[in-house]
Amino acid sequence: MAGNCCLCQLAGIETILGVNSILSPEHRPMKSFAAVIIAITLMSAVRAQDVKSNIPYAEPAHERQVLDVYSPPAAKNLPVVFWIHGGGWQAGDKTSVQLKPKSFTEMGFVFVSTNYRLLPDVEMETIFRDIAKSMHWVHDHIAKYGGDPNRILVMGHSAGAQLAALICTDDRYLKAEGLSLASIKGCVPVDGDTYDVPAIIETAETRRRVHHQPQAKFGHREKFGNEPAKHVDYSAVTHVAKGKGIPPFLIMYVADHPDNSAQAQRLNSVLNDAEVPVTLYGGKDTSHNKINDRIGLPDDPGTMALLDFVDGVLTK
Repeated sequence: MAGNCCLCQLAGIETILGVNSILSPEHRPMKSFAAVIIAITLMSAVRAQDVKSNIPYAEPAHERQVLDVYSPPAAKNLPVVFWIHGGGWQAGDKTSVQLKPKSFTEMGFVFVSTNYRLLPDVEMETIFRDIAKSMHWVHDHIAKYGGDPNRILVMGHSAGAQLAALICTDDRYLKAEGLSLASIKGCVPVDGDTYDVPAIIETAETRRRVHHQPQAKFGHREKFGNEPAKHVDYSAVTHVAKGKGIPPFLIMYVADHPDNSAQAQRLNSVLNDAEVPVTLYGGKDTSHNKINDRIGLPDDPGTMALLDFVDGVLTK
């Protein structure tokens, strides 16, 4: 990691493991990022984390327009993970973060988990604006909590993956908050199925039709506005273009899930065509929930892929 990231606080461990520091002026590559994660788990003293909960990011703030900030002690100028929970845009909460805050703060990150208003109380576009508004708060205030507002990594699972991908490709929402894509150093959508909304609508409805099943009463078609133009506009693939400053992507997905795999491949293809750096990680022997829940475990292949990606984007 670059800057004041975790590894500067592991002095001596990289020497024991034979790992080159990536915090040197030369930013030398590590032999094994996994070795450092293992080292962290072997440390006898677990560092505490400072937690600030239910911070409003809007004025006046709805009860859902709040976020939590987790920081290492004495944090200063650390990269920031901005996490967006899933739940079908109808449910979920910022507290559903499993091991992530502990793992990321121990590695020298500030971790932010945000809530947002939900369907059907608001329309989908209001959710997008909430995410952008939350990021605006982070950009303006995260330095007080030890974070670097110019090194933000946007991540999310399921519905949060769609929101992460859209915010990192359709810059209109950030621009409305006076921001740009420049502060986002990487985007990690985890097992989303709606990077191309028309495609998932057609897939799901065709499947139900050919199997003589009733259509969903509140499926993707309805959630995304029930208008074809909105379905296109709310798709991350629509907004990918060369020269926009779109950050590098790591697209994580469950390899044996046909819909999510197809969506991941679709987003990957569009990003490649626009010459945006992109990495695919297809998790094997996992599930939609497990690929998310295991992020932060030292023996998890998805975690290793994620940390390798983060290491790369922060040392450029």
